[in-house]
Amino acid sequence: MSDRPRISAVVHTYNASRHLDKVLSALEGFDEILVVDMESTDNTVRIAAAHGARVIVMPRGEHRLPEAYRDFAIHEAAHDWVIVVDADELVPPALRDYLYAAIEADPTPRAILIPIKNYFMGKWMRCYYPDYILRFFNRNGAHWPYEIHSRPSHEGPEVKIPASRTDLAYIHLANEPVGLTLTKMNSYTDRESHRREARFRAVKLLYEPPFRFFKTYVLKGGWREGWPGFIHAVHDGIYRFALLAKIYERRRAARPDSDIERDVRAITPHNDA
Repeated sequence: MSDRPRISAVVHTYNASRHLDKVLSALEGFDEILVVDMESTDNTVRIAAAHGARVIVMPRGEHRLPEAYRDFAIHEAAHDWVIVVDADELVPPALRDYLYAAIEADPTPRAILIPIKNYFMGKWMRCYYPDYILRFFNRNGAHWPYEIHSRPSHEGPEVKIPASRTDLAYIHLANEPVGLTLTKMNSYTDRESHRREARFRAVKLLYEPPFRFFKTYVLKGGWREGWPGFIHAVHDGIYRFALLAKIYERRRAARPDSDIERDVRAITPHNDA
């Protein structure tokens, strides 16, 4: 038993009390639960302590991205193998057993890509499955870049859990209402637009948003999910449009002259020296 490879489960939190009890209950079979909290103002820390988690509270300073706290957490973990879990994700017992068996059979450093089940309006969005996430790896030599939606660098190869093993998939509890997804869209596209600006071309505004809808709804089978699938496919297209429009807007603002500036100058008196 003592020779068995050990795994730390790490969770970053901020006002995460809504799902945290379920999330931490699902992690109780791991060797350590480490919660890195961003100065929550609800009872997040109390819930974590009740589950026997080791809790580290970090200030919400300039690094507000979850990735910064994930990087800190993986290096603070007590064990080399880490599974990273968001505060609205459930790890099935079958996945826990699968991971222990995998590293016991082969302890070589590597990463295991895990499928995730996402929900919208209560429906499992099979059009996004398996939507692999890199959340299990050996922390030695690993680093999580401080960029939104980034993935960790790590040592060794990557292995995918077969998509057919739906019993091993993370369960994403978010099931967010439309209003919240639109609010998040504005925030995410603000951040992502800076990262994607170098590859921007204005013509993408014509074809990328409709193709994003077509890909989600037709090619990936969103039509099978009824109206929730249609609504989410439209959301995908709007997300892409908002992202590209913000990049275009920023480039327009950088120009030295514009119609509005010319019209203002035309009616503004000039004082000749």
